[in-house]
Amino acid sequence: MYENLEIPLSYRDVRRSERDSIVCDALDRFRIVGKKDLYPSQLSGGQQQLVAVARAVIASPKLILADEPTGNLHSAQGQEIMELFTQLNDEGTTIIQVTHSEANAAYGRRVVELRDGWVVKQ
Repeated sequence: MYENLEIPLSYRDVRRSERDSIVCDALDRFRIVGKKDLYPSQLSGGQQQLVAVARAVIASPKLILADEPTGNLHSAQGQEIMELFTQLNDEGTTIIQVTHSEANAAYGRRVVELRDGWVVKQ
């Protein structure tokens, strides 16, 4: 899992020592330090979801596309992810989220409701 989180940073030519620091911070932030040496197949669905979110945010992107980002998480973890997305959005990251959860949609500044492929409410 460590390498999975490190890859986006290597694409941006981040120095090895800085990558190590950033990855360690992410492992700690998402409380998955003890899983850093495991392969994705050795993780639960919720742990895989946390790694996916961590990987998406680790390189401070300007845009995050999230499809049911809390789908495999228990409610407390899901709330933490949504609060993280709120913080990132406040800092300038655009987040486009697809969700069936009204609670998750409520975190958004703009909500577009679709039904059968048509916009029914903005």
